[in-house]
Amino acid sequence: MKRTKVNTRKEITNVLLIIAGIFSAAFGLKGFLIPNHFIDGGVTGISLLVSSTTGAPISVLIIVINLPFIWLGFKRINKLYAIKTLIAICLLSIVLYLFKFPIVTDDKLLTAVFGGFFLGTGIGLAMRGGCVIDGTELLAVYINPKSFLSVGQIILVINILIFGVAAFFLGIHSALYSILTYLSASQMINYIVQGFDEYTAVTIISPKSELIKNVIIRQLRRGVTVYKGERGYGRNAIEDKDIDILYVVITRLDVSRLVNTVQQVDPNAFIITHSVSEVKGGLIKRHVLSH
Repeated sequence: MKRTKVNTRKEITNVLLIIAGIFSAAFGLKGFLIPNHFIDGGVTGISLLVSSTTGAPISVLIIVINLPFIWLGFKRINKLYAIKTLIAICLLSIVLYLFKFPIVTDDKLLTAVFGGFFLGTGIGLAMRGGCVIDGTELLAVYINPKSFLSVGQIILVINILIFGVAAFFLGIHSALYSILTYLSASQMINYIVQGFDEYTAVTIISPKSELIKNVIIRQLRRGVTVYKGERGYGRNAIEDKDIDILYVVITRLDVSRLVNTVQQVDPNAFIITHSVSEVKGGLIKRHVLSH
């Protein structure tokens, strides 16, 4: 019973995220990009480019151009995901057709940055809700097993082709501003999908590792993994060889707090940090941003 309530709440949250994403993307398109003849990358960019050059309604093109990619997702990836994607894209088309959004600005730089901001936010929210409103990723995932390129590299190649065509039809200046739109949208998608509290892995090497481990666990309330290591350099060949290596995964906002705490225990501790794309399980989600 409890699990059913949790699942129902999760599905309602996903639906709300998708709806919010659709309206954000529609506002980015009709409030910024379409009036100024800018495009984005991916299938949305293709739809905008075709609409700009032919005058065809964007609400129709969004569905028509996405259909082949949705079909690929249905056949090769995940049927439920493809169905949710189809529904979300149809809803986006309806919103674009029925709702009027104010044209916010005709300044090219503002259009590129904020058009990409709202469009990227919309795509990211839809992805958090369990679908996409741009079928490019479905195509990339389909091509990936048959290619030496990664999914990200395939999407990059597709977008390079789109912006190359845009430069021919819309002019080099519009194409360059459209690249800014794409970069702005991509950054927002990363933030929304990965979270503003992007995870960071911290490796700590110190002769005071036991004390540092206790401080991290008891004071910072973070989980610690201990690797048994051996120094590659010491005062001689016998002593200072064995050492415990501490590995901690925290949010980006907590990095400075952790580093300061470690340096208070051992100012000479060797600390390495690097970004982590995804984290599941463990203690990290339980204590995010707690102080």
